[in-house]
Amino acid sequence: MENNETMNIMPRIGDLAPDFDAVTTYGKLKLSEYGKDSWVIIFSHPADFTPVCTTEMSGFANEKDWFAKHNTKLIGLSIDSIHSHVAWVNNVKKNTGVLFEFPIIADIDMKVSKHYGMIQPNESETATVRAVFIIDPKQKIRLIMYYPLNVGRNMEEIKRTLVALQTSDKESVALPLNWVEGEKVIVPPPKTVNDMLEREKSDYEMVDFYLAKKSI
Repeated sequence: MENNETMNIMPRIGDLAPDFDAVTTYGKLKLSEYGKDSWVIIFSHPADFTPVCTTEMSGFANEKDWFAKHNTKLIGLSIDSIHSHVAWVNNVKKNTGVLFEFPIIADIDMKVSKHYGMIQPNESETATVRAVFIIDPKQKIRLIMYYPLNVGRNMEEIKRTLVALQTSDKESVALPLNWVEGEKVIVPPPKTVNDMLEREKSDYEMVDFYLAKKSI
């Protein structure tokens, strides 16, 4: 029953992101205020002072300017205390020179973790899985990724999907398999016979009438 209850509260793509107030390494944070007029990526890690988590958080830190250029703010999270977070930030900076210049939520009571389905008992009852939530400026969840404790995320895929979502919104298009920025995009299929006939006159790359690509 516990697992079913956990699954029932997991947010889904298209849902409004559950709002929250939290204590972070950069002070108190309210999601709806922090993410106003920008995209937000929330990512959880199992525990401070662990090897895979250190590589992942450093990866986000190293891409800080790239995410800022793409109007995206970052929020890390684990169920460790704020003192543990600050000590870990200090430790990584001293050992590698990398500073985590984004807030990391100290979710000791697991309130945020449970709202976002980050505690998955069959994986661990005492640590968050490696979750990624991409939230748009309207506070809507647009993408969810879950990784197990022992497999690190792919930073290039996180960046790729963010750009894909932003491109889709701006251009009203879809993106094909393995799409990366600069490649052709998919035009939505025609909804009427007249649209179909007009498409045949276009300069789209036509695989068939329902699968057409264009450059943007």
